Amino acid sequence: MSQHIAKARTTAVILAGGTGQRVGLSIPKQLLKIAGKAVIEHTLATFEKAESVDDVIVLMAPGYVPDIENIVAKAGFRKVSRIIEGGATRNETTERAIAVLGEGLGEGEDLNVLFHDAVRPLLSQRVIDDCVAALERYQAVDVAIPSADTIIVTRTHGVDGEFITEIPDRSRLRRGQTPQAFKLSVIRRAYEIASGDPHFQATDDCSVVLKYLPDVPIHVVAGDEYNMKVTQPVDVFIADKLFQLASTAAPEQNGEEAYRELLSGKTLVVFGGSYGIGKDVADLARSYDANVYALGRSTTGTHVENPEQVDDALATAYAETGRIDYVVNTAGVLRIGKLAETDNATIEEALKVNYLAPVQIARSAYKYLAESGGQLLLYTSSSYTRGRAEYSLYSSTKAAMVNLTQALSDEWAGDGIRVNCINPERTATPMRTKAFGKEPAGTLLSSEAVARASLDVLLSDLTGHVIDVRQQDPTAATTKPSGFEQALAGVLDREDGVA
Repeated sequence: MSQHIAKARTTAVILAGGTGQRVGLSIPKQLLKIAGKAVIEHTLATFEKAESVDDVIVLMAPGYVPDIENIVAKAGFRKVSRIIEGGATRNETTERAIAVLGEGLGEGEDLNVLFHDAVRPLLSQRVIDDCVAALERYQAVDVAIPSADTIIVTRTHGVDGEFITEIPDRSRLRRGQTPQAFKLSVIRRAYEIASGDPHFQATDDCSVVLKYLPDVPIHVVAGDEYNMKVTQPVDVFIADKLFQLASTAAPEQNGEEAYRELLSGKTLVVFGGSYGIGKDVADLARSYDANVYALGRSTTGTHVENPEQVDDALATAYAETGRIDYVVNTAGVLRIGKLAETDNATIEEALKVNYLAPVQIARSAYKYLAESGGQLLLYTSSSYTRGRAEYSLYSSTKAAMVNLTQALSDEWAGDGIRVNCINPERTATPMRTKAFGKEPAGTLLSSEAVARASLDVLLSDLTGHVIDVRQQDPTAATTKPSGFEQALAGVLDREDGVA
């Protein structure tokens, strides 16, 4: 008769003891806002979703534990079991975690432990799962990626500066990341031995095992270029752009009834709802029993560039249903031409409809969305990442929608309002047909597909995100690319056309 062996429990330890000195901040860098949330909130959300992780503890910089408690409470992270102050050094912080992790374990019991830097917010589920799986066979696991740069070893010769003493073989060099994963008994024993060394000093935990438990093999799991660490001022910019460019997919609901359950009785106001994506969003939401107000110039006589009409439309929806849960703006105009040859009326129309109208809609919708804890959904175009000749007005106003999304998601986070932006690739809409004429079948994304993705975003907890909606290539490999590969593809493959 075979004996069932219980699977070891896995705890993620988020190391957040660092400060923001290197990025020029007065607060710890893990509290810096990126893509609408604190860096550590993105990190905690990743582990909250990880099926292979059972619970999470956070070691935070002294004096900032209440900040993390507020983030955890507001986000509803159920896996975070403890938040304690970290130590003065990385090693001291790890030792405090080990002491806490050992509490309550019976004799002979062990635990899987993943130590992860709080300022690596772009960690993938694949890396987490690979680390946990590796602990079924190994007692220590590191995460690393190949080095694209040649690494040199130098020595300083007084006032003459540094000189190269060695250039290691790059094919054998790796750049270490986190998580670093261990059996608790192993990392605890390594630190116990290290404590007897008066010269003990280490910047990571695998080096402690390597030095003080040399007989324990440390397995290496393939990391991800996307899994960057925010430590320098430029990293803040890069991480923000990666969040902005990544193909963030909103979680789909499980079946038609799930959509109906979430939308029934909710109020959705769609500006630009006469045709195209806006009409499809309205029709889809209405099919799930939502109260829908589809507003447009050609159907309801609503001009989004008129603030009074926007105010009236929202006030009417609220008066009739007692709530407004979602506000969507798909209205826009596309004017192609050389700027020097464009008349003032055309410029003014583009600015009013594509920029000022969303600003006014956001301002008017604020009080209703704050009451419901709802969401504002805006739309950009694939041309927002790089302005193109004869698209100066359109591209620049669509780029503004991305910045407006990120700014408002941060500004309104305390009010419980989510703000996101849909970035569809070239889409079959009347506006596009008017500009480019009829195009070959199958070359454009359908407006219905964009509408479905929009609904998924509205029903998600995302905020501050730019969500790419792209055609699925049926001939593509079934292996899902990494987040970095998706983001890079998004940069390289964006078309000159517009949504």
